[in-house]
Amino acid sequence: MSNDSTTAGYLTPIGDVPSYDNDLEREVSRWIRGVTGIDTSLVYPRWTDPQPQIPKNGTTWCEFGITTLPGTAPPANVQISDEQSEQWTWEQVSVICCFYGPQGASVATLFRAGLYVEQNNAELNRSGLSLVDVGTIYNLPELINNQWVRRYDITVTLSRKNVRTYGIKTLVDAPVQFFGE
Repeated sequence: MSNDSTTAGYLTPIGDVPSYDNDLEREVSRWIRGVTGIDTSLVYPRWTDPQPQIPKNGTTWCEFGITTLPGTAPPANVQISDEQSEQWTWEQVSVICCFYGPQGASVATLFRAGLYVEQNNAELNRSGLSLVDVGTIYNLPELINNQWVRRYDITVTLSRKNVRTYGIKTLVDAPVQFFGE
């Protein structure tokens, strides 16, 4: 079965595709850990199955969730060769970070400050993501196992350009004959 424009039918992307789901969560987790210095074992994605064990009371940790992936504009289709076309889309990735524990406010403000360090942004850019907006830190204590736990939430908006390659070929030859004057 062909996956290019030489035959009728649906086309699917060829080659690498943008990261979503677990891959995107791993990249966001690396970023949070890199900016805050929190240990790898203390940064978790939200809404996973199975749910990880919550750290013991008295531990400072982070849970994050990717809440939106809105497209910001219609895609651009760019013919890159006689054999392939790229579809470029730009999307914004909204990440809510919840910092829990006795040092939750300290780590949340450390994270916010670290977002504005150029070297940290350069590392984020290496993964194809760019910082767009940083929200307010909200103090939202949470009742966990019948104990109040400090919790500080901040939402960060990132942007990225996604590229998908399709086997759309250019028109090289056509069986057309011109006649007349």
